[in-house]
Amino acid sequence: MKQYQKIIFILTIILYCSCVAKIETNDAVISTKYGEIVLELYDTLATKHVESFKLHAQNGYYDGTTFHRVIPGFMIQGGDPLTKSQDRSRHGTGGNAAKYFGIGTESEESSWDLPAEFSSTPHVRGILSMARSQNPDSGGSQFFICVADARFLDNQYTVFGKVVSGMSVADAIVNEPRDPKNNPNNRIEMTVRVKGMKIK
Repeated sequence: MKQYQKIIFILTIILYCSCVAKIETNDAVISTKYGEIVLELYDTLATKHVESFKLHAQNGYYDGTTFHRVIPGFMIQGGDPLTKSQDRSRHGTGGNAAKYFGIGTESEESSWDLPAEFSSTPHVRGILSMARSQNPDSGGSQFFICVADARFLDNQYTVFGKVVSGMSVADAIVNEPRDPKNNPNNRIEMTVRVKGMKIK
C-alpha cells in the first residue's frame, strides 16, 4: 500500500511540474471573438521586440485594435492603433515601439521604431513576426501570425514568438470575407495580455 501511495505521489509531482512548465511557456494571449491565441514569446531571440510587445500589452495599447490584413494561405496581421478608428483608409499605417530603442527621435514617441533582430528561425505556420516597411529597422507595433509556411520572409522579418495553441482561431480569422485591401469586412478586435499581467 505504501508503495502504491509513493507511486501516486511521484506521478502527482510529475504532472504538477509539467503543468507549471506549460504555463511558463504561455507568455501572451490574444483574445478575439473567435477565441484565444496563446503565444510563446522568444525573449532571448528577439529581446527588444518581445519587450516592446509586452509593454504594449501591459499598457492596453493593443486592446480594441483589429486584425486589419488577412491573406489566406499566408498570414493575419494586426496591432495598429489606428484600427481603433472606423476610418478604414488609415488602417495599417500606424504604430510605434513601446519605448525608445535608439531608432527615431527620443522626444517623439510616434517616431520610435525597433531595430531589426533577424534570425535563422524559419517563418512556418504559427510563427509570430513583426511587420515593417522597406527599412529593416522600421518595426513598430504591427505583428503578423503565419497561417502557412512563408519561408521567403526568412532573415528579412523579426520572428519573436510562436502560437502554442489557438491556430484554429487564426484560421477562422484569415477566412473572413475582406475588402480589396484584405481588411476584413467585419471588425475582428483583440485584447492582449501577457504572463503575470493583472486583469483590470
